[in-house]
This record gives sequence, C-alpha cells and structure tokens, in this order.
Amino acid sequence: MTTRPDDETRPPRRTSIEVTAQDNAQVHVAAGDMTVVNGAPPAPVTALRTLLRDTPAFTGRGAELERLLTGTEQGGAPVIHTIDGMPGVGKTTLALHAAHLLADRFPDGQILLELHAHSPGQHPVGPADALGALLLCTGIAPENIPRGQDDRARLWRDRLAGKRVLLLLDDAADQAQVEPLLPGTGDVLVLITSRRRLVALDGAAPLTVGPLPPGDAAELFVRLARRTPATAEDAAAVTLTVDLCGHLPLAVALAAGHFAAHREWSFATVPEKLSGARDRLEQLATGHKGVAAAFDMSYRALTPERQRLLRYLGLHPGTDIDADATAALAGTPVGLARRELEALYTSHLVDSATADRFRLHDLIRSYARMLADQESDRDRDRGIGRLLDHYQHTAEAADRLLAQAPLSRTGAAPPAHVRAPATYEAALAWMLAERSNLIACTRYANATARHARTLRLTAALASFLHLQGPWDEAVALHRAAADAAVSAGDEHGEALALRELSRMRAVAGDYQEAAGLAGRARDLFRALGDRRGEAAALGELGRTRAMTGDLTAAAGLFQQAGDLYRAVGDRHGEGTALRELGQVRAVTGAFPEALELLPRALDLYRSLGDRLGEAHALRDLGRTRAATADYREAAELLPRALELYRALGSRHGEAATLGELGRVRYVTGDYREAADLAGQALDLCRALGSRHGEATATWELGRVRSVTGDHREAAGLFERAGDLFRAIGNLHGEAHTLQDLGRVRTQTGHHTAAAGLLERSLGLFRKVGDRLGEAEVLNSQGALLTASAGPEEALAAYRGALDLAREVTSPLDEAHALEGSAHCHERTGATEAAVAALRRAVGIYQRIGAAEAPGAAARLARLSA
Repeated sequence: MTTRPDDETRPPRRTSIEVTAQDNAQVHVAAGDMTVVNGAPPAPVTALRTLLRDTPAFTGRGAELERLLTGTEQGGAPVIHTIDGMPGVGKTTLALHAAHLLADRFPDGQILLELHAHSPGQHPVGPADALGALLLCTGIAPENIPRGQDDRARLWRDRLAGKRVLLLLDDAADQAQVEPLLPGTGDVLVLITSRRRLVALDGAAPLTVGPLPPGDAAELFVRLARRTPATAEDAAAVTLTVDLCGHLPLAVALAAGHFAAHREWSFATVPEKLSGARDRLEQLATGHKGVAAAFDMSYRALTPERQRLLRYLGLHPGTDIDADATAALAGTPVGLARRELEALYTSHLVDSATADRFRLHDLIRSYARMLADQESDRDRDRGIGRLLDHYQHTAEAADRLLAQAPLSRTGAAPPAHVRAPATYEAALAWMLAERSNLIACTRYANATARHARTLRLTAALASFLHLQGPWDEAVALHRAAADAAVSAGDEHGEALALRELSRMRAVAGDYQEAAGLAGRARDLFRALGDRRGEAAALGELGRTRAMTGDLTAAAGLFQQAGDLYRAVGDRHGEGTALRELGQVRAVTGAFPEALELLPRALDLYRSLGDRLGEAHALRDLGRTRAATADYREAAELLPRALELYRALGSRHGEAATLGELGRVRYVTGDYREAADLAGQALDLCRALGSRHGEATATWELGRVRSVTGDHREAAGLFERAGDLFRAIGNLHGEAHTLQDLGRVRTQTGHHTAAAGLLERSLGLFRKVGDRLGEAEVLNSQGALLTASAGPEEALAAYRGALDLAREVTSPLDEAHALEGSAHCHERTGATEAAVAALRRAVGIYQRIGAAEAPGAAARLARLSA
C-alpha cells in the first residue's frame, strides 16, 4: 500500500487552497487559479486536474490495480468502478494510485471530489451540492450554477460531453448519492470509493478491497519504519506486529511511524506494546481491534501536553485547522501549537492538508472526541469559546477589507494571538481557506443556542459569501441568524440578517422575496434609528426594483440611500448610491444627470483608494459617453477600466468592459476589432459560466455579423442571445435582441415577422423605461415601413424617433432619424427637404466619428447635384 494507507486522510504538504461549493463538498484548486471578481476573487476558474499527489511507498494490490488499469474504454460509454471495503483498508489510496497511472489516458481532466459519507461531524454531500462543486471545478461561476439538482446534472453531463475525463468520487454513502454525478456518454472513467457495496449501481464493476496479505503488510511496515530486520527474530517481530494490526494499512502505518520515531526500540518492542494496549475504537466498527490498539499505543506515547492537544483537536467542529486556530483552541502560543502539530503529524495522528494546515482522519477524529470526554465541561467550553473567538475576530477583520463598509458589528478588540489579515489579498486567501470551518462553527454556534455568536459569525461571513458562495448555504445561514436574533430579542441583529438575506435572495433571482426582506430590514433599521443600516436596506430594495424593470422606483430608492449616507458621513456608501443612480439615469436617457453623478462617484472611489469601485465607475462612465456618441472619450475611459479589472483579476469586469469597448468599435466602423472583442468577451463569459455575459456578448457579435452582411448567422446569434436573456429574466437584453432580429428580418424581406418583433421590442423598452432603446426601435420601424408601406408612414416613425433622440440627447439616433427622413423626402419628390435633413445627418456623423459618415456624405453629394 502507501505511506497514507487509510481511506480518507490525504498526503502531506499539499500546496493548494480548498474551494467548496458546499462546506463539505470539496474540490482542490491550485491557488494560482483564483481570480478577482467584483472586488474579490470569485469562483475558481477551470481546474480539471485536482488529484492529490501519489506516494512512492505504494505497496502490493497488484491484482486490484490490474482490474482498474485494464478495460478503461467501453465503446464510448462511461466505465465505472466501485471500490468498497472496511475503514482503514486503503480504498482511497488504491483509487488515487490507479488514477495517477491512468492520468495520461484522460487528458481533459482528472477530478477528485470528496463526498464525506463517513466524516464525523460532517453531513454527507448531497447530489445537488456535489454537482455544484463539480461545476465550480469546470469554471462555472457560483451565481450561474442552476438551483435544481436535475438542471445541475444536465449541465454537468453537458460539460463532460466529448471529453476524456477521469472522475474519482471518494467516500460515497450509497448509489443514490453518486448516480446523479455520473456522465451519460463519453470516454469517462469513474472510480468510486465507499464503505458500502454499491450493488444497485447499474453498469458498475465492483471491486472489494480487503486487508493486505501478510507479506505485503510486513513490507509496508518495513518501508515506513525505514529499518530493515537484521535477524530472524526481527522478521518474526514484524510479522507479529502486522498480525496485531490486522494487516490493515492504517494500523500498520501508525505502528511503523511510532517505531520509526523511537530509534532505541528493537523490533520486538512494537508487538509487546501493541499487545498491552487498550481497545478504544471497538464501537467505531473498524472491524479489527488492531486499529484501536495502534491509536491507543500512539496516544499513550505522547507527552501529557501533546495528549491534551489531541483531545482538544477532537472538539473542533470543522474539517481542518492551522496553527493559529490550534493555539486558540488549546490556549497555547502559536509557535508551540505549530511544533506540537508537527509532532502529531510525525506520529501519524494528524494528516497534512497543506503546508500549513492539518486535519484528522475521521477515525482518529472520533477517537480524539472520545478522549475529549476526559476534560471537564468547563475546560471544553473554554476551549470552544477561544476557538470561536479566533474565527469570529479574524473573520470580522477580513470582512472589513473585503466589504470596505461592512454592516457587521465590530465588537470587542480581537485577542492578542489573533493575526488579522492586513491586505485585501490576505483577507480573501484566509476566507477561502477557512470557509468550511467558518460555516461549521457558525452551525455549531446556532445548534448550541449561542445566539450572539451566531449573529457575529454570520455577519462576518456575509460579504465573502455574497462574492464566493455557496449561495444556498449563505441563505440558510442568514435565515438561521434572523431566527437567532428573534430568539435573543435582538432587533438590530435581525435587521442585519434580513438585509443580507435579501441580498442573497436577489442573487438567486427571487426578486419578490428579496424586496420583501429588504423592506422589513429598512423598517427595523428606521425604527432603531440606524440611518446607515436604513440606507443599505434602501440600496438593496433599489436593486431589486431595477432588476424587475421599475426604474422610477429604483431611482427614488437610490436617491434616498445616497441622502442618508451623506447625512451619516459614509462616503463609500454615497459613492455606490451615486453610481447606481447614475446607471438608472443613463438607461432612462437622462444623460446630463448621469454624466454629473458618475464622475462624482469616480472621484469618491479614488479618494477612498477603492480601485475596483474606480473600475466600475470608469466602465459606467465610458458606457454613458458611448450612449451620447462621445466615442472618443469612451475609447479612453473603457481601456482604463479594462486595465484596472485585469490588474485586479476581475474577469467578470474584464468581460463586461470588452463588450462595451466592442460596441464603440462597432459604431465607429472597426468591425474586425468589434468582432474580436465580442469574441473575447464571449469566450471569457462561457469560461466563467456567466449566462448574462454570454447573452450580451452573443448579441454584440450578432450586430457585427448583421452590419457586415452575414444575415443568417446574425439571426441565429440574436435568437440564441434572446433565449438566454429570457431564461434569466432580463427584459432589457431581450428587447435589444428583438429589435436587432427585427432589423435582420427587414433586410431579408420578411416584413411581417419584422413588424411583430419590433412591436414586441418597443413594448419591452417602454416597460423598462429605456427611452434610448425606444428611439432605436422607432428608427428601425421607419426602415421597415420605408420598405413595406411607403415613405409617408415611414416619415411619421422617423419623426417620432427624431423627437425622442433630441429629448434624450442621442446624436447617433438623431442622425439615423434624419437620414431616414431624407430618404422618405427624396421618394416623395421633396428634394430640398431631403438635402436639408441629410446635410444635418452628415454633420452629426462626422462630428461623432460614426461609421455611417462616408456613405451619407457621398449620398448627399449625389442628391445635391
């Protein structure tokens, strides 16, 4: 077997951070693969090679390996192997070793997912959460993972289609847990480890792993002990040792490690100590007393201080631990805690999760928890209290860096041993590493009716969970916090929890519930006289109104929020309210006000040193400049925003800005560059799993294909973008795709279809209050009527577009309306009116640098002649 022959422990010194889609559904993603999204690195990028490292000490299992290594292809159908056996027998080690040997045959990815069927203190990972973890691993952003299990399963099967992937599902509970995770087709190899025989899993080839043969067990002991028997008596002692260990790799490894640490011992000493050891794990159903004896022997050999530390580690509600948390739990200095952890690691009583983090194997965790009963109730409570203090205070410090203006209550100063992160990057890295522990501790606090602690921990997690997820878990935590606040009679805590719960429901797309929660939070904050909290709740309420198309209500709420922020001196909140109000004003065509609000927000962000806020403001300002046909200014602002987003690692911001810059290139006639930028944005959004971004980039690419004459491809792109916009409930995006599809139908002579599409588009633009979009549709209707009805009917549409374009100050739409009117005048014989209208259109085109300028100027010259 291996140097780590137990089923669930992991090899030492892994240089990774853990990213979870559910706090106990774990994939391992290299630290260099994380990105910053909207101020914080969001979901992990594509990470399809997540196997833990193999070990050179693998011993035996030749027949089992032969079965796993042969027959890895089955005519295009997935090949599934189940590997079952008792705890400590080495199922995971065998599967991982086989996976490394097979890795070259599956170049599209080798993924390890831990399902925690038998991890004490952890719930088995449900199929929906497991699918969420797998989709995160393939690069899907948390907010774009479907909510339902069936939808997640379909998306997962789609991501595997045509791929050669090896999937290792570790520690499965039963076939119901793994069935939804299995691919439908393709050259995929699935290895499943479980303590149960998964006999009901159709099409799976079962492999039962038993204890090692005596010779292999003895060889494993000698290799790990790094001492070769010199005499027949030594060899006999090794044989007796592995017999007492039941030939279980876990027990053999513990005994060998203990022997290796005591150079003064002879080979005969080990079986003597094992024979005299107490059986402490019989109740854990390990199937053999040798495991308990090995644990007990190792424990009794520890110093009293080290024994105490192991007992305290058994109290930890989470999955792994670092030296800082260990110091808090045990009440010792950090340096001593680190040395003691290393000593326990050497004794094979803790495993190394990464270079600085440690975890207990589930059997040893149960053993440690049983030993913790030796501590008094008072000492156990003190230890847990110190641990929760550590996580709470450090999380609050990290939250202040991530959120910039958190609503969480800071409370007392952190204990002296707490090393709070000093930078945004450090805060993010700490939160990512501790996510599962923080969630576990928050659950523990709630389960033990520690209401104040529940509120503090949940509030400190709020900003991180909003950025990174898991969203379902965040909703559950905030609901529990709200209930805890009610139980404790803490109205302020209830308001905070409701406000965060509103934010998470909005992320999930339930805008109606989000609005109701934000309204309740606003009322509570107002009754308590907390104006800053009231402003934040108003902002949440405004965002729900904006997302549902009620822009008038949204603008009023953002205005109220900004007034309150200014009254309490919260400049960051004021900047956000200004920017959000500016966006609403721009969408509704109130460009002068938008161009007054957005620069103010930009100045505030810069004065606060908020580079991500600065990037947002630059992008929004660039978008607004482009909408007013100031393409030169937009072409300067957007690259600056793009540079900031890339420096911060915000791929969502990068994708959105690429799209905005592509639109500037489109209207100025650089269609090749516009197509390239739209393509970059589309690839980036697909890699992120952003459906909104994918829809927008698809629409933008369709516009380029349309203007360059590829009407068939353009129509397909518009239809695809429209389907995506409808699926996510984005009325504004749907209106744009309907309008552009209507223009394509006009150009290809399908006038009836075009009329219906444009009418639907006009209705949606009016519904959301986008007057600029309304002007664009009126121009498109003018073009349709020119081709289908006649110049008089078309002229009426162009006049409506002209009035609206001038009202909202849209030079490009004004020029389009003038050029269309000139065409109508020319067809009715009103040459002077045609020349006058076309001359004004040419002047605008030339002034703003639009792509239509050369063609319109040539037409004016012909008409004037």
